[in-house]
Amino acid sequence: MSGTTLTRAQVASMIDHTLLKPEASSQDVRALVDEAVELGVYAVCVSPSMLPLRAEGVTVATVVGFPSGKHHSLIKGAEARLAVDEGAREIDMVIDVGAAVAGDYNAVLADILTVREAIGFDPVLKVIIESAVLSDEAIVEVCRAAEKAGANFVKTSTGFHPAGGATTHAVALMAETVGGKLGIKASGGIRTAEDAVAMIEAGATRLGLSGSRAVLDGLQS
Repeated sequence: MSGTTLTRAQVASMIDHTLLKPEASSQDVRALVDEAVELGVYAVCVSPSMLPLRAEGVTVATVVGFPSGKHHSLIKGAEARLAVDEGAREIDMVIDVGAAVAGDYNAVLADILTVREAIGFDPVLKVIIESAVLSDEAIVEVCRAAEKAGANFVKTSTGFHPAGGATTHAVALMAETVGGKLGIKASGGIRTAEDAVAMIEAGATRLGLSGSRAVLDGLQS
């Protein structure tokens, strides 16, 4: 374990307990919610088709344009608006990663703005940038676009891209770019307490985990 002493409860309060597998059933989601309450995590993150979801004691989050980001911006906006109407308080949207790779940051900005305008400014909007696919320059520019568009968080990864998930390098660069104005969600491939602590030390303020219990079991209570 690194130098930072983080308790189990502190890390739990930063976790979005996540189940986004295509084969997930309603029973799986109910088990996820029950486990989330037991573990004391901040939120559950589920596919939009699983809404509305009764989850007393935890925040409900969902994904939009997931996992490719190649949906039309108006579709993303409609999907996000429906999710909010069905009780989601946080929206994790995937940008058009291809636009970011091509350096078309105005298209990325417009994409995020469409979703922000569709849901208003009350729900939390997290912008998934798929950092493992992007150059450092693109990460910086996409984070700036997210801030300009009124997002609340920038998020590393869907966890579904073959290029990989979160890295401490990407998290640190994202945190440096937004300078505390936006939250940083590290997601994708975080499987141990050591992984989680490293991401938090790099600047993550939220963690997207599917194996939350294993991570928390590695921390002191």
